[in-house]
Amino acid sequence: MTTAETVLAPARTEPATARAVFRGGQRFQHGGWFVAPFLTLFAVFVIWPLVRGVHLSLTDANITGTGERFIGLDNYREALRDPLMWDALGHSAYFTLLVVPCITVLAFLLAMLAHHVERGQWLWRLCFFMPFLLPSTVAGNLWQWLFNPGTGMVNHVFGLQTPWLTDASYAMPAIVIETLWWTVGFSFLLYLAALQSIPAHLYEAAKLDGAGAWQRTVHITLPMLRTITGLIVALQILASLQVFDQAVVMMDFGPGPENSTRTFVQYTLEEGFTSYRVGYASAISVIFFVIIAAVALARMWLLRNRTEEAAR
Repeated sequence: MTTAETVLAPARTEPATARAVFRGGQRFQHGGWFVAPFLTLFAVFVIWPLVRGVHLSLTDANITGTGERFIGLDNYREALRDPLMWDALGHSAYFTLLVVPCITVLAFLLAMLAHHVERGQWLWRLCFFMPFLLPSTVAGNLWQWLFNPGTGMVNHVFGLQTPWLTDASYAMPAIVIETLWWTVGFSFLLYLAALQSIPAHLYEAAKLDGAGAWQRTVHITLPMLRTITGLIVALQILASLQVFDQAVVMMDFGPGPENSTRTFVQYTLEEGFTSYRVGYASAISVIFFVIIAAVALARMWLLRNRTEEAAR
């Protein structure tokens, strides 16, 4: 290339670059019309309520809409010293500790059963997943009747006299049992899909090497399901911390015996719509949002570290 060609080369590429930028801008402009409805709804129903909630948490607003006097961080200081808030958070954490391990193990066992059964697979899958399709109020009312100490089927079948819904020692376990029955179908479906994606030749090679069913499960199935297990655990933690529907319905919209089933979301609702303290309820909601976000970020950090270790 001569000196003249070298000097003129950038000038020759500039029109092409300009055309590419212009075309890219056109594509972005056209694509923007497709995402505009979603972005509008997201801004109206997610971003604006979040911003509005943070603003209300800094005021003494009430449910009537009057007032909203700016008080700074007073609501947050009160919340951190509020024993009822910490009790409600403890109940939600206790519920999460009970539900997450149980539902993970149960979903795995049900998926293994449905995957390896030879006849009537569709029936097993339908039976395990169908409860998940029920509304929360239907599932809650159904198990409220089953746990009734006088006419309930649970005590009648097992010959018990357990006051499931009226004793503080049994109220939360009763809600856990109802939640397992109601929501295990979602995790079961994820496990079943993951099991079907495991290559069959891995099991065939293990059989040729003399590995039994237990060894194939431990050394092939469980490692191959590690990613989906992490996803299920993360989703169940986030969902369990936000428990509300089943606890409220089964306890007739109350906090349960000795306030033993009052969850964090329920306490927030009581402060906002029973005590009419919208500003304080907003502050509690912001605190809960920070907790949920911290759990989600921790999960992402752990997943990234595992991915980097596997890549090494």
